[in-house]
Amino acid sequence: MSSKIIDGKNLAIQVRREIKDAVNILESNYSVTPTLNVILVGTDPPSMVYVRNKQIAARKAGMNAKDIHLPEKISQKDLIATIEDVNTDHRVHGILVQLPLPSHIDTGMVIDSINPEKDVDGIHPMNIGRLSQGRQLFVPATPAGIQRMLLLSGINPIGQHVVICGRSNIVGKPLAMLLSQENPRANSTVTVCHSKTRDITNLTRQADILVAAIGNPLFINAGMVKEGAVIIDVGINRIDDRSRKSGYRLVGDVDFDSVSEKVSSISPVPGGVGPMTIAMLLENTLLATRRAAGDLNINH
Repeated sequence: MSSKIIDGKNLAIQVRREIKDAVNILESNYSVTPTLNVILVGTDPPSMVYVRNKQIAARKAGMNAKDIHLPEKISQKDLIATIEDVNTDHRVHGILVQLPLPSHIDTGMVIDSINPEKDVDGIHPMNIGRLSQGRQLFVPATPAGIQRMLLLSGINPIGQHVVICGRSNIVGKPLAMLLSQENPRANSTVTVCHSKTRDITNLTRQADILVAAIGNPLFINAGMVKEGAVIIDVGINRIDDRSRKSGYRLVGDVDFDSVSEKVSSISPVPGGVGPMTIAMLLENTLLATRRAAGDLNINH
């Protein structure tokens, strides 16, 4: 079987084009430009790359983007004070704290300190709680990106058995809540697997749609998927590759070469979920700005 590649990069370009048009309308009607602040602690190279990519995407969409770069050894108190300053700045509509944070910082307390109405990453407990009831303000960016990828690719999740490998607070858990909601973009039957799941292969082979989000390179192989399934690979892992100038290459949680021969559709790494995650972050920032501007025609 020759599988269809779910091109997240091109899909994200399409979504970002729509966002830019909406930004232009917002500026014309309300004289306001969406503004995103990204808070980065330390100099973790992957995090710095992610922040730069988010800023570039925001500016291309006509938004303002500011990087607040804080030292690795900043105290938790000072970090939260910085967030509180941004919370009260009416010129800023979206706040994102780049994760992971240094080990001496309590990530939960930092997330709790973000104004839920500016939490464009959708991970504040209030936003996750609303998501669980289907009354979300913001959907976490990666789950939102996965759902949009499926829909734009003509893959309807209604009635499908979705198996999610991974139970993180930013992907697995919120994605399970999102796809099991009662609405035309969801209505799936969802199973969540994790490191303590017995006979995980028995479950992954049942999946109509399999989402790999476990942070384990090439973990999902052809023997773990059923013929004709849809595969969404969230993982992004560095593995050694002496043939590359960098000395490494990026791979997902799925063994793409073997699995792609068996399934109907598959997202690649890189170029799959990552670009869509950034696009959804921008969409959330647009939504936050429209709410702040009093736009009554919000279509979420």
